[in-house]
Amino acid sequence: MNSRWMQWFLVLLLAATLNLSPSLSGAATPEKKPAKGEEYGPNHTKNMTADHSKFDALKQEFKSGPEVTKACLSCHTEAGEQFQKTLHWRWKSPADPDGKLGKGGLVVNNYCVSIHSNEPRCTSCHAGYGWKDKTFDFTAQEKIDCLVCHEQTGTYEKFPTMAGNPVSEPTLFPMENKTYNPPEWNKVAHSVGRPTRKNCGTCHFFGGGGEGVKHGDLDSSIFKPNRALDVHMAMEGENFTCTRCHTTEKHMISGRHYNVSATEDRRSLLESDIIKRITCVSCHTEKPHKPGVKANDHTDKVACQTCHIPEFARVNSTKMMWDWSKAGERQDGKPVKKMKDGRAVYDGMKGEFRWEKNVKPEYYWYNGVMRNVLLTDKIDPGQVTKLNYPEGNVNDSKSRIYPFKVHDGKSLYDKVHKTMVVPKLFGPKGSGAYWGDYDWKLAITKGMEYTGLPFSGEFDFAQTQYMFQTTHMVAPKEKSLSCTDCHSGNGRLAKLGGFYMPGRDGNKALNVIGWGSVIVALIAVLGHGAGRLVSRKRREKKNEQRDDE
Repeated sequence: MNSRWMQWFLVLLLAATLNLSPSLSGAATPEKKPAKGEEYGPNHTKNMTADHSKFDALKQEFKSGPEVTKACLSCHTEAGEQFQKTLHWRWKSPADPDGKLGKGGLVVNNYCVSIHSNEPRCTSCHAGYGWKDKTFDFTAQEKIDCLVCHEQTGTYEKFPTMAGNPVSEPTLFPMENKTYNPPEWNKVAHSVGRPTRKNCGTCHFFGGGGEGVKHGDLDSSIFKPNRALDVHMAMEGENFTCTRCHTTEKHMISGRHYNVSATEDRRSLLESDIIKRITCVSCHTEKPHKPGVKANDHTDKVACQTCHIPEFARVNSTKMMWDWSKAGERQDGKPVKKMKDGRAVYDGMKGEFRWEKNVKPEYYWYNGVMRNVLLTDKIDPGQVTKLNYPEGNVNDSKSRIYPFKVHDGKSLYDKVHKTMVVPKLFGPKGSGAYWGDYDWKLAITKGMEYTGLPFSGEFDFAQTQYMFQTTHMVAPKEKSLSCTDCHSGNGRLAKLGGFYMPGRDGNKALNVIGWGSVIVALIAVLGHGAGRLVSRKRREKKNEQRDDE
């Protein structure tokens, strides 16, 4: 028997000893299940204690979003100041005093690159009105869009290229072949309630240029998922809204993480009812499985998501690669578009794409902090540039093995300064925008002038990666990973080094000890059996002698 067979023998022996089931799920009934039903579902507003249509402040005739906001703030007197401190408002990390972290700072990605000089298009998902350039007044509370997070009619829409403003008259958006209608301001203002999946998903499920572009575990399938897709948000399951886990205090929503961990407290709500519910541990504790199940011994090093999200993009495909270097192909003056399975695999405006379904995540040590490459950071174009990456390692007590979507890209950089660059993408012909003039050098010049950062005039494309933590689309326990999904030479964790894993790794000394133990045990068993046999023969011979006498 070779060393690999030896490893498998030891794994199976260990499993038998510990009475493992084929899967590591073994989920026990929680001591206290999260509340279930209407209060977290789409009709939860009926359980609220206020009917906003009866408020005097909302009985006036509204003609614009800022008018509605002023009325909201006349009662919710602290909400404006609270919201202005959040990531949703400035798109900068509140924990970063330098204002460099966040898409409103110096962070760059490999899908839509950067908001700078492209605000009218990007800020269609901003919770505000009119952020079209650097002149936007972040101190003006009336510019806050309360409705995008709180209206419950499902009819409120912002036009894709109008800097977060809805239309004032029916307007066609040619790229979608869709007509946007002006809001019924009084109707949507009277409907306000707690945010639902619809409110959050309108932006977060479609960010980066379309559905499933960024997150592989967030798309339209999550609006009304079944239990097979997500056990927490399933309509026939717990029916959670986003804010059930992404708890909110003074409009600060837990969960986003740049240079500060999303959570450092691993206590359970069973221990304290005031902690944030952003981690699995908050509800399920650090020993979530039945007593005696080996999976409980994994929770100090393996995140729950690793076993319980076996694949992402299980209904709709997600974008896994974006090659900007291929952009520019046009026919009759219009960008060429090539489709496959209902998805664009090439767009003359944006380049070449690869979409995938049922994607197995990649796994990394992660302590809750994401590090980012900034526009001012030097890169090595000869290597793949990780534009963001998780912090953590096997020796970090706060680190766990987590699943990630890794989005590959081919992105613009400055050949002389060795930095990533920002192109001006959005704008009409003659503005210098790439989607107007299709001139990369001109577009980069305009974009970098806007950011106030240098550009040498020489550019090229570099291989890049951008990572997204996978934490939604939690599958039923019967679909969780089994022991051998990881404990094998070609398993899920084959590329994650720095530690020894039974069934995956070989060790000569351990193999010698293991095989020595097996041989000694075998000799002992055979010796014992032989001794019993000899003893039996002797007894039989003595008995025969007595019979003869």
